[in-house]
Amino acid sequence: QVQLLASGGGLVQAGGSLRLSCAASERAFSSYAMGWFRQAPGKEREFVAATSWSGGITYYADSVEGRFTISRDNAKNTLYLQMNSLKPEDTAVYSCAVDQYIETLYSGSPHYWGQGTQVTVSS
Repeated sequence: QVQLLASGGGLVQAGGSLRLSCAASERAFSSYAMGWFRQAPGKEREFVAATSWSGGITYYADSVEGRFTISRDNAKNTLYLQMNSLKPEDTAVYSCAVDQYIETLYSGSPHYWGQGTQVTVSS
């Protein structure tokens, strides 16, 4: 069974940083696009960032552009999200996802989803 295990969430003050990780159980995912989504209480899930299998192509939501950086280590089957200059509005459950195509991630309909990790930013 495919598993995507996200970690690294926590409580941080506004202006602080966190790095999320997502470990994939399948080595084949090293040839897939991967991405991050988030869902705040009472809101719909939204796209955050995505990267192609090589890391050479990245997409970001306007709300995180310039503050968040997505990266991956295919040798470790792991996806990362470095989050800097965090704001209270970044508070959400962050989930990772995988799809063959980065465009499918960007559109919000990836094939595989992982469980989430809670990020809370205090003001």
